[in-house]
Amino acid sequence: MLSYSIHARRTAPRSAEATTKSARLALDTDPAGRDDAFNPAELLLTSVAACMLKGIERVAPMLKFAFRHAEVHVQGTRDDSPPRMNQIEYALVVDTDESDARLRLLHRNVRKYGTIFNTVSAAVPLTGTIRRASAAAPVAEADTPASVEDV
Repeated sequence: MLSYSIHARRTAPRSAEATTKSARLALDTDPAGRDDAFNPAELLLTSVAACMLKGIERVAPMLKFAFRHAEVHVQGTRDDSPPRMNQIEYALVVDTDESDARLRLLHRNVRKYGTIFNTVSAAVPLTGTIRRASAAAPVAEADTPASVEDV
């Protein structure tokens, strides 16, 4: 079993930071908001994105999946009462010459084996698409549900 640990602390009024290993991240704890730090909702969305990108790095060698670049855009919406995220959507963009079937295979593996992806998708609807960097439209998810809830 793996274990993870971070330390977060208030550094000044309306300012905080989180640390782990030798990394440091500014946290937006100002009720008015800050442009130079991640707020808690943005941290959640960032965790989903990081999980997906790490998943690509992990499964691409196993699948012998060749790609040049990958990025993910994540958007979440929240309710005010009670305050909670009510939906998260992503667009995964991969620069690759692999076939659409192989791109769908990569997507399935990223969704299936992501710790944060699976944890968040159990709590909030988490849906998204994958597309190649040169394509305007997402790759059709033949035989693959668009939502983790259906997997």
